[in-house]
Amino acid sequence: MSAGAGNLTIDDLAAGVADGEFDTVIVAFTDMQGRLIGKRVAARYFLEDVKEHGADCCNYLLAVDVEMNTVAGYSMSSWERGYGDMAMMPDLSTLRRAPWLPGSVIVTADLHWLNQSPVVQSPRQILSSQLDRLREHGWESFAATELEFLVFEDTFREAWAKGYRQLTPASDYNIDYALLASTRMEPLLRDIRNAMDGAGMYCEGVKGECNLGQQEIGFRYADALTTCDNHSIYKNGAKEIADAHGKSLTFMAKFNEREGNSCHIHISLRGADGSPVFADEGDELGMSPMFRHFIAGQLAAMRELTLFFAPNINSYKRFVDGSFAPTAVAWGLDNRTCALRVVGRGHAMRVENRVPGGDVNQYLAVAALIAAGLHGIENKLELEEPVSGNAYTGAAARVPTSLREAAELFASSTIAREAFGDEVVDHYLNNARIELAAYDAAVTDWERVRGFVRL
Repeated sequence: MSAGAGNLTIDDLAAGVADGEFDTVIVAFTDMQGRLIGKRVAARYFLEDVKEHGADCCNYLLAVDVEMNTVAGYSMSSWERGYGDMAMMPDLSTLRRAPWLPGSVIVTADLHWLNQSPVVQSPRQILSSQLDRLREHGWESFAATELEFLVFEDTFREAWAKGYRQLTPASDYNIDYALLASTRMEPLLRDIRNAMDGAGMYCEGVKGECNLGQQEIGFRYADALTTCDNHSIYKNGAKEIADAHGKSLTFMAKFNEREGNSCHIHISLRGADGSPVFADEGDELGMSPMFRHFIAGQLAAMRELTLFFAPNINSYKRFVDGSFAPTAVAWGLDNRTCALRVVGRGHAMRVENRVPGGDVNQYLAVAALIAAGLHGIENKLELEEPVSGNAYTGAAARVPTSLREAAELFASSTIAREAFGDEVVDHYLNNARIELAAYDAAVTDWERVRGFVRL
């Protein structure tokens, strides 16, 4: 983890407990839905016990739907298995301040069974396994995630009571890069930025986006695991800070028919010596042969692995031609009409995957990017020519248009099963099936408006 005032050692924590600065440690992990889950423990108890032995939690936390209902179909957790425990084992390198929560520290945990074996279905473990594959080649991965969100003047509880209808956005028109209109939100945005800096992150800045009340706060890239850990803390913390301001915000992929919330993911690889293995200054495009294979793997696996980029019913509402969300499985040089956008030179040479929305589970998405890239590298796949025009109108294959299609492709994917294993693939397929069944059974406002009188 990059050095920063917000990052803590165990000695820092002990000193802070001794002088009364810290009284609470939040032991947390990211669940299937990308949410921060865990428990608060007394800081003294964390130092005496939890830092060595972990904290137990029910294994159903990786086997519930969005509403925390227990659902059938999971091999790791069920009524038949008795809904036993798993252990949250704190990764002490992730200790950090939580400046927006008085007296509190957060630590990210890995999930283990009580026999100390890892819970392979855990999102952080899935990414860690892919990072281990990279290290076998002598490479490290660096990543950045670009989360967008919509801000509303209503509190979270007011929004809930309204059924999320007739909310008041924090701006009245397109505010992409608009400084004046974003200033109304600046007290909230400034608190989020400063709080995340205080939690050990490197906040680069903030800009308005196209939808009403839409913003993007950018953070400096880091190694892939750190970026994904930071992503969870930021996403959860931003909501908590908005709540304290009497406002609400959402990262859902498509809140309305205007622009959706994206989460573009930038990824690059480096050698163990820090060398930029994606770059080759002797190449006309500055791309190494390995990088070309990496991109070819992304293209070859994208449709099969879209379930890890777009995990929800709502995710697929973003994929609209001409919307800056991709519909074509294509790559280009600094071309925002493509699903894959290659930018930079030298150490900055990287690929941006534009498929994920703000609802993505970042651990799963980055794991899928690495798995796809390794598929291309290990099979020496040849890269097609870049798209230089409008990919929306081209002949390239299309990004899946529904969760149902993505799940079917994931289920039959040899790439997914070889990279992640059957336990992981079957676990996340069951999650998709649960969501599809719930959606198929729901009667929507759209149906009522169209059918109450007129049908």
